[in-house]
This record gives sequence, structure tokens and C-alpha cells, in this order.
Amino acid sequence: MVDSQYYLPNDIGVSALDCREAFSLLSPREQMYSHFLSRAAWYGGLAVLLQTSPESANIFVLLQKIFRKQPAAELEPVAMAAGLTSEEYQAFLVYAAGLYANMGNYKSFGDTKFIPNLPKDKLKALVFASQSFKEQPGEMEALWDSCSSALFSLEGKQKQLGLGSKGITTYFSGNCGLEDAELAQKFLDFQKLSAYNTRLFKTEKGGKMSYEVRLASAVKSDCAIDGEGETRCGSFSFEDQEFTVKRGDYAQIMERVCHYLEEAQAHAASENQTKMLEGYRRSFTFGSIDAHKEGSRFWIKDKGPTVESYIGFIESYRDPFGSRGEFEGFVAVVNKAMSERFAKLVSSAEVLLPELPWPRDFEKDTFLKPDFTSLDVLTFTGSGVPAGINIPNYDDIRQSEGFKNVSLGNVLAVAYATQKEKLTFLEEDDKDAYIKWMLPSFEMQVGLHELLGHGSGKLFVQVSPPHRLQPQTKWIWYRGNETWDSRFSTIASSYEECRAECVGLFLCLNKLALSIFGHEGQDAEDVVYINWLYMVRAGLLGLEFYTPESSSWRQAHMQASFVILRVLLEAGEGLVHLEEVAGADGRPDARIALDRTKIHTVGKSAIQRFLCKLQVLKATADVAGGRALYDGYSAVTDSGPHDFLRLRDTVLLRKEDRKMLVQANTRVQGEAVELVEYEGSAAGLIHSFTERFQEDAEQLEADLLELSKRDSPCWCH
Repeated sequence: MVDSQYYLPNDIGVSALDCREAFSLLSPREQMYSHFLSRAAWYGGLAVLLQTSPESANIFVLLQKIFRKQPAAELEPVAMAAGLTSEEYQAFLVYAAGLYANMGNYKSFGDTKFIPNLPKDKLKALVFASQSFKEQPGEMEALWDSCSSALFSLEGKQKQLGLGSKGITTYFSGNCGLEDAELAQKFLDFQKLSAYNTRLFKTEKGGKMSYEVRLASAVKSDCAIDGEGETRCGSFSFEDQEFTVKRGDYAQIMERVCHYLEEAQAHAASENQTKMLEGYRRSFTFGSIDAHKEGSRFWIKDKGPTVESYIGFIESYRDPFGSRGEFEGFVAVVNKAMSERFAKLVSSAEVLLPELPWPRDFEKDTFLKPDFTSLDVLTFTGSGVPAGINIPNYDDIRQSEGFKNVSLGNVLAVAYATQKEKLTFLEEDDKDAYIKWMLPSFEMQVGLHELLGHGSGKLFVQVSPPHRLQPQTKWIWYRGNETWDSRFSTIASSYEECRAECVGLFLCLNKLALSIFGHEGQDAEDVVYINWLYMVRAGLLGLEFYTPESSSWRQAHMQASFVILRVLLEAGEGLVHLEEVAGADGRPDARIALDRTKIHTVGKSAIQRFLCKLQVLKATADVAGGRALYDGYSAVTDSGPHDFLRLRDTVLLRKEDRKMLVQANTRVQGEAVELVEYEGSAAGLIHSFTERFQEDAEQLEADLLELSKRDSPCWCH
């Protein structure tokens, strides 16, 4: 049908995320707290549909209406009668599951569009034969007409997310380009407004351009609200352009989030939790990032809770400009045994941080010891589920007040488990060791990456005329309300992930760090070897997420891995060997190998030099120097010792799609909370979503369609 890059295979991995034991150990009060937080997170996660593409919300509603009336098993005979083969029906189920798992029709990991792997007329026949269509033919036909064209389209820039001619985005209206994003960032900095919970819409009035900055909030009124001080809304003139700041983006969704946060407050375990939730609720009510920061401060103070959670507009990976946050919410239960290891790592941080290869002046004055826990996830909403998190992302809080780290243990156990026959690009001799040690090494890498990677290093902020650390050096500094994201914008996310990955590679060579995770002697050496081998293989796999047509990367972590691969290849001396070969099937293949005897010498020196450069350029706000360095290593060309463009074709030929995770629901039954689990299949994932919003399904679907329709004129450019 089409390039396999643009559809999900019928045999894609789907696994259930197990949290039964962890949930059963909670007290009734903690279970109730978890339930209401999960409801807030799931409803908030629906905003991601509107943050992803113009058609995602409509496709979501179409699928919900079909599967609410007929679960997958009941719909199958209808599909057969409508002329679909069993393979085509399975392709439809996989597409639906993929849309739910990614909260939109673009892959959360790679930002590539995916379409159903069956003919459009076959899918139309199924939709029109469904029970939902029979009961509401006019409404269902209108819904099909509103999204069916975009659902299958791979025209031009619709193939991937991006800004302007580079792709699709709903963070900006369709007529915005990079210059509009840069101007808006200057305006926001001047107004002391964060971009995290905003979108930007440009319109033309009487030949003059004007910009609307829309804040996500339940309240639509732009006037000052009691208790909020002065309103941040209104009209402003900035650099001869008119800007208007308005509330009310995703209003119906934010209302529901606030309702469930208020319910959760009644079951909070401490004053910190109560104040934390109050801050979040005010943030989503009024569109105030200051209120979210206040909630985040109480979250940091909430040390060692049994139920851990965070919610808001968090990660900026999918904003093409790199400063607007995608909605995310998680609720998880602490795994006490694994958390003990992370507590030891936190206790040893002040010994390990001085080992990092930059001058003491470039490290934080004091290491603010964070919580670092291993969690079993009950709920994780947004476009995807990560393996670990380091939050909050607010630079000012991280530098002076602290942060938290979490490793998601039950996600690691399921999402990163692998089978020997699916291990591509490795020597046969490496495969068994890779399978044996991959999870222990990845667990260690996540710990070092989150705590000492994202948690290390300072930013030099000009609070008065800057002094120079060295008389002969001119430092640039962050000024006023500038942040790491706002200064480094489009490369900020990937650059920071690269810095954190390098910290993990560098410190995993440290015997103390290895012993904290229980690795000694030969086992420790095997863990180090597989950790480094995992990274160089990831660098090769990362080529899947590069788009030659626009010379752009679509995934921050995979770009970071490719950069590290380039650094290690450049180190020479036989450290990394990469060659193109013919596979057993006669088609192009590749092999990558790492000389384990040179990791502690050649490898360590290469990462040490590169890591120091990354930190110095970041700390001093040297955007020009940082871009030159990072863009140089990110370049994918057919010149030099390796033809990376040709290798990219090989990687695409042999790629394996990421697993989709099926999450449980919670349901209140009298005074108790019931955990409702689903099978690890596409049908199970679909079932979990049709049961997730039962109490107000029809009104919710109407609200989503209204929100989608409101903005539809903004994308037609």
C-alpha cells in the first residue's frame, strides 16, 4: 500500500501495564486519591488530540462512537460482511489502538503520521455498516466526511509534525513560520509570560498582521480574577505588531481536570499535597503558569509519598519551536525495594557530581537532594509513556529549589524487554549478553541520566552586570526572563537529552555508581559494555527519525543518540566499527560493534571532551556555539566514511515499531475503588478507552468536536 513508515504493522507489540500488586497495597484513602488524580490526568490528556493535528479529535470521536456501541469482537462479523478481510480488520484495530496510544494520528516517538493499512473504501464501508451509523446516520456521515480525507492523506507536509513548510502543527496557526515563533517568544519574555500552556494564532486585519496568544484555562473571561492579582490578558503593541493574550483554550477539558483535582484534594495525605493540587487547579482554571509553579514547589516538598503524581503542560518535545508543553499527567505507586537503590544514588550524588568533566564554577552551588523513586505506573496520559522523568522543567525552580526524579519500573519491564530474533544490527556474539544485561544497564542509565544528567550543571543568569569568570573570556549569560528553552529553542530538548545521556555513559564507568546498582566485578563490566553498546545501536536506529527532505530530526532522544554515535565514531582507534553488509535474506543490512577494551580509555576521553563542551555552551547561553556544535554532529549526509543516508534506508527496511501499552482503569464501587484491567492486545487497548469516559461520553465527544471545529479555519494555509 504505502511506505511501511506510515502505518502500524498488524503484529505490533501490545502489552498490558501491570500495576495490580502495587495498587492492592494502597489504603482505601490512597486508592481514592489515585482514582481522582487518574480521572484528572485522563481528561487532561484529551487536550493532546488538539495539540497534535487538526483531525485527531474528530478521528478519536469517530472511533469512540463506533466502539462504544460495538466492542471489537462484535464489530468483526460486521467488518467481514462489509467486505473486509481478517487482515484488514486487524489493521483497523491496530490503527485505532495506535490513535489512542499516541493520542493522535502522529507517532509520539518520531512525530511521523500513521494511516490505516487498508483501502479507504473498505474503512468507509465498515463505518457505514456499524451500529453507531445505523442509529445516527446523519451525524456519523458528517463525522466521517470531516476527517476521512485527512485520515488517509500523506500529502506534502502532512507526513510529519513541524512548523511552516516542514510539517503539521496545531501549536501555531497554519500561516505561522519560524519568524513568527521567534517574535512571539520575544513578546512572551517581555511580558514575563511562559509559553508552556500557550498556542499562537496569526490573523490579518486591514493588511496588518496580529497575533493571538491563547492560554489553556477553564475560565474564558480575560478580566482580572479575585485572588489572581492583575490579569495577564489584553491587547499589547510589541515591535510594531499587535498581540492579544486570551484565556479559554481547551476550556471544556480544563473544567473537567479542575473538577477531579478538587475531588482528589479531599483524599490528600498531607498539607503539601492539598496545596500542590490547589496550585494546579488554579493554574488550569486561570491559565496561570505562576500558579502551576507554586503547585510544583509543594510537589517538591512532598517527600516520599506512597502515591506520586504530576500533571500539566510539561514536555516541549513536540512544539516545533521547543517551548510549548504537551499536556501530561501520571499517577504511580512507589516501589520501595527499587527506590532504596535510587535513594543511595541521591546520597552519593555529592561524591559523583565532582567527577563530571567541567570546572566547579559550572556546577550548582549546592546540590538540592531530590526525591528519586521507582514507580509502578497506574496512569500515564499524554502522547506516550517514558521510562523516567526529571521534573519540574522550570529552570528557576530547578536551580534554586530542587526537582524530583522518577524511574517507571513497570514500564521498563514491559516496554524495553526484547527478543533475540528482533535484535537488529548487532554481532551474533553480542545478542545473548545484550538480552541478559539490557534491562539492568538501562535501569542504571535512566537513574544517572535523570538525577545527575538533568539534575547537574548551572545556568549563568545575569542579575546585575555580569562578572567574568576568566578575564580573557567573554560570557554571554541568560538575561531577564530568558530560559534554556527560550534561548536554545528548536535544539533545546535534544541537546539537553544528549547532555544527560553523556552523563549516564560517563558516570556508569564509576565503580561507586555501579555498586549502588548492585554490580561488581565482571557483572559490572558487562553492564558498562551493554550500556555503551545500547547507545551506539540506538544512534544507528535513530536514523529512522531523520527526514532528509527537510533535513530535520523528529525525535529528541534519537537525535541525541545519533550525535553520541558520531562522537564515538570520530574518536577512532577502533572504538566503534560500523559497516554495511548483506543480510541473510539478501537485502541490505548493517553491523555495529564496540571494542569493550577501549571504553575506559578512548571512549571515556571522547565523551569527557564532548560533555564539557555541551555544559559550558549551555551554561553561558552561547546559542551560536551550541548550535554549531550540535547541528554539526546531527548532520546526516552521504559523505565521509559512512553513508548515513543510505544507512537510513537500511534502518527503515528493518525497523520495529515501539510497543503500545494498555493501561488499567479505576472505578468507584460504593466506598471502594476497583481496578479494571484489560488484555494486552489492540482490542484490549480500544476497550480500555471506550470504558474510560463512560460517565459523560456523549457530552465529552460533543465538546471535543466543538473545540476542533472552532479552530478548523486556522489550519487552512
